[in-house]
Amino acid sequence: MSGSPLRVVLDTNVVVSALVLRSEVARRLRAAWQGGACMPLVSSATVRELLRVLAYPKFRLSADDRQELLADYLPWTQSLRDPQPALALPKCRDPHDAIFLELAAAGRARFLVSGDHDLLALVGKTPFAIVTPTDFLTRLGKGVEA
Repeated sequence: MSGSPLRVVLDTNVVVSALVLRSEVARRLRAAWQGGACMPLVSSATVRELLRVLAYPKFRLSADDRQELLADYLPWTQSLRDPQPALALPKCRDPHDAIFLELAAAGRARFLVSGDHDLLALVGKTPFAIVTPTDFLTRLGKGVEA
């Protein structure tokens, strides 16, 4: 892929899956950001959410483990301070997901990558595509078509 990396927003569950799970999709997604095929956008709100989720007891991650995982993600991201979208966005059924919509709009992301049904319900209603991780990787492999 030539040119600038593709600007994307990855929701928290997608990032956690890519960092913690050993699936093929998780491995390919991680390789996409670490290889420069895409540039994940983050904000203070999305990083706080990521930190909160990585601390869930079910993951059994020590503070050092969490820092190591963040080091596998954050250096490949671009941070937007207090993203304010210039356009109206659709309301999401889960108000906690608004941070991802706002970040994608303010950061002019091409894709919001999510497995969250509340976000996927908004497909076609935003200026950016909302896609599953598998669909994103398929599009990325094909040179990314809208």
